[in-house]
Amino acid sequence: MSDRTESPADVVRALYAALSEGDVKGVLARLAPDVIIDEPNRLPYGGVHRGREAFAEAILGGMTAHADLTITGTDIFEGPTGIVGRLTGTLKARSSGEEYLLTLVEVHRVEDGLVQEIDVYTKNPEGAAEFFAHAESHHSG
Repeated sequence: MSDRTESPADVVRALYAALSEGDVKGVLARLAPDVIIDEPNRLPYGGVHRGREAFAEAILGGMTAHADLTITGTDIFEGPTGIVGRLTGTLKARSSGEEYLLTLVEVHRVEDGLVQEIDVYTKNPEGAAEFFAHAESHHSG
């Protein structure tokens, strides 16, 4: 469902727009069926994930299991080895209302109008992991 005439930066812009709108189908439409996403290991959903379904279940599901995600800003930079995106947002624990300011930098490899690979760098993976652990413990406790 991708427009093969879009630039790689436009593909990532559309991916981020769908993510900001909570449009999971729109997000998945921008990912290659066998997309590879490498998240920081420290996060509860960390590690290497392969495929659209793994992205939806492990990453989006892991991020939003106990918290609501609001994207507050996106920046896209085109580089010689791919597209670099910076996402800022807020995670808010449903149980306690605690908020965590999230900053992600992602390196995207885009081919044939689809994101083939995303290498994710979280500004403070330890802080994010603590937030998720706290949100989950309040939720289950």
